[in-house]
Amino acid sequence: MSTPLSPSEIWQHIRREAAELAACEPALASFYHASILNHDTLADAVSYHLATLLDSQAVPAMSIREVFLQALTQEPGIEQALCRDIEAYCERDPACNQFLMPLLYFKGFHGLQAHRLAHWLWGQDRRALALYLQNQISQTFHMDIHPGARIGSGIMIDHATGVVIGETAVVGDNVSMLHSVTLGGSGNSKGDRHPKIGHCVLISAGAKILGNIHVGDCARIGAGSVVLEDVPAHQTAVGVPARVIKQSVRDEPGREMTHGMDDSPLGDAAVSPPKATEH
Repeated sequence: MSTPLSPSEIWQHIRREAAELAACEPALASFYHASILNHDTLADAVSYHLATLLDSQAVPAMSIREVFLQALTQEPGIEQALCRDIEAYCERDPACNQFLMPLLYFKGFHGLQAHRLAHWLWGQDRRALALYLQNQISQTFHMDIHPGARIGSGIMIDHATGVVIGETAVVGDNVSMLHSVTLGGSGNSKGDRHPKIGHCVLISAGAKILGNIHVGDCARIGAGSVVLEDVPAHQTAVGVPARVIKQSVRDEPGREMTHGMDDSPLGDAAVSPPKATEH
């Protein structure tokens, strides 16, 4: 794993990529300028782009952007987390070969960063606005994350459509999940009722993890599985209901994206993150 880049380093790469793309595709030049090149910092660009996507008559983009900038100023960890998320997409998604792609095009990234704002508001006891944003995120990005959910950094939510994460869910660092994943409750009980996901876990498409259960570090959950009991660290669980079938020999499935049950990657080989170019 390479040394994490600072927000300013990631921002330099994004601006360079945007300038090159604007020169190559004049039809999108104004889009690249409005979204990236007209801004001074990564925080400015992210807050502008997300506010534009979440704009509504009730709460216009300018108001959302002001709140986002306030959150980024008061809680620097939000910007650090979104940087790790950008790197996660570049390292794990074969379709992502530029740093600007998650920022501009990936709704899993958009929904996650908007959730980080909603979660900050939830912690500030501004719960009405947090719940409003949850609803906007659901309608805009087709993923529903309760603002009370605690989510780590280095997260990749690929495709994202249909992802549901409940109020008391906890997701560790460097987790990868695909579309239609549910981290939900198992009934109508109150209190702590949602899953706790460890670090470097891989949750494949359509998996449902239900109830206040634990999925240990570096575990794997197979596609379409329904998990109702704890999954120990470094184990693979599949089926309906899911059962542990084998110990994972992979060190960090959440980063390695190894879905195959034979512990060999499916599809394309691992893709390296974009390399900085010299100018």
